[in-house]
Amino acid sequence: MVPWVDSASAHGSVINPASRNYGCHQRWGNDHLNPAMQQQDPMCWQAWRADANAMWNWNGLYRNGVGGNHQGAIPNGQLCSGGRTEGGRYNALDAVGNWKTTNISSNFTIQLYDQASHGADYFRVYITRPGFNPVTTALSWSNLQLVTTTGRYGQSQNYSINVNAGSRTGRAVVYTIWQASHMDQAYYICSDVVFV
Repeated sequence: MVPWVDSASAHGSVINPASRNYGCHQRWGNDHLNPAMQQQDPMCWQAWRADANAMWNWNGLYRNGVGGNHQGAIPNGQLCSGGRTEGGRYNALDAVGNWKTTNISSNFTIQLYDQASHGADYFRVYITRPGFNPVTTALSWSNLQLVTTTGRYGQSQNYSINVNAGSRTGRAVVYTIWQASHMDQAYYICSDVVFV
């Protein structure tokens, strides 16, 4: 079940496999002051401490006016924060460490929730290259392999993107770019996964 979010910040994110920000909200949104988070989920702990509003607004991580030049707009090491949008609000998402993962198969479906029904000009889905370790290394464009590019999607609140990761196994980051259709607005979404 997707939690209600104030309409002023109505946007979206990948809910399965959960983005870093959506996962932190899903696990701790009703209990974000619980000190147990520091031991049980330290990456979310540092994210909630850095900017709780970024976790409440898990669906607002986007950039306007990029014009499709994603690599030019988003510096290496800042891919998960979308280039640290909104004055650094999401910069904790770039932190290197042991983010909680979702187990998925090599043929999987990304589920993206779009509260405002923006539609999509396209989605691009990347997976980190074999051998990349997000626990110890910041994410750069050179770490990513493009595996899926879609066409347009009409206005909806729920989108599904089928992805074939080939023979991948082990830990990875799935990086999704969602180019919304209502204006030049792009979303940058990191999901931590284990291919099983």
